[in-house]
Amino acid sequence: MNSAPVIAAVDGSDHSLAALEWARGAALRHGTGLLIAHVLPDHAQLYAGRRAALHDASQPEKFADPVLDRITALLGGGPGLPPGIRYEALEGSVPEALRVAGAEARMLVMGSRGRGGFATLLLGSSSRAVAASAPCPVVVVPHAERRAEPADVADEPSAGRVVLGLHAAETPDDVLDFAFAEAAARGTTVQVVSAYTIPPSPTVLVDSPFAVIPPEGLADGGDAVPAEREMLRSQTERIAPLRTRYPDVPVEQAAVPGDPAGRLVSASRSAALVVVGRHHPRVRSLFMGSVANAVLQHAHGPVAVVPTLHDDA
Repeated sequence: MNSAPVIAAVDGSDHSLAALEWARGAALRHGTGLLIAHVLPDHAQLYAGRRAALHDASQPEKFADPVLDRITALLGGGPGLPPGIRYEALEGSVPEALRVAGAEARMLVMGSRGRGGFATLLLGSSSRAVAASAPCPVVVVPHAERRAEPADVADEPSAGRVVLGLHAAETPDDVLDFAFAEAAARGTTVQVVSAYTIPPSPTVLVDSPFAVIPPEGLADGGDAVPAEREMLRSQTERIAPLRTRYPDVPVEQAAVPGDPAGRLVSASRSAALVVVGRHHPRVRSLFMGSVANAVLQHAHGPVAVVPTLHDDA
């Protein structure tokens, strides 16, 4: 898996070019190749099919691909390009073509909305379909209107970190491993966020900032409420193998009351990446879990949706 390429799905839109830039950085961080994949529009696919059926040698062999021209001009062969960079024009529906391409990918990166999406949509239909069914992790990069301004997030506790949404009893190991590998490649911290349910109380402010607790703060006799303390202990037990595997990755733990999706969306304003599992490991369907879907819909920064990659996860 380490040698598998990063795939950037592009369609020429500004949204997809932002995803390409993110994918370029990911390929450089992980030392892998970069595959730039463009699913040809319907008219280009029809042209190719018609030419093949008629065997008309008088027609150009390939349909003009303006996206390739734009990508070539954008990258320009300058410094900062990963090794093994290549471009492929794919045929078929966008979700299916990218699912096939993603079978051998380290991750697939795409914009939250493509060229054909409605301007009011937070998440385009193709992005949703690929994130829900691709055989590899899918990173969705939000369009500019949704991204938080740097000046607004400089003092946020999760600034620059990889935020991992963890359900200690259900999140597959693949999700944890992806988050820690990303943090290791970035040289940053993993902030583990879990949510617990508590009875409503007038003294609990649901929208208050959550507390980040280092591992050494989990000693007996702490001030945390029982549900929080138990959640933090469950976190500690679950991430112990990852701390051993990635000893240089700092870890922060946060147990928060309330809605996990809302907390992760808030953290996305300043996080380098939010990592969530696609759904329960024993539920292999084309539907994302409610947390993953909500975070994708409303996040202010890149979100990685990680499927169960191994049967024994």
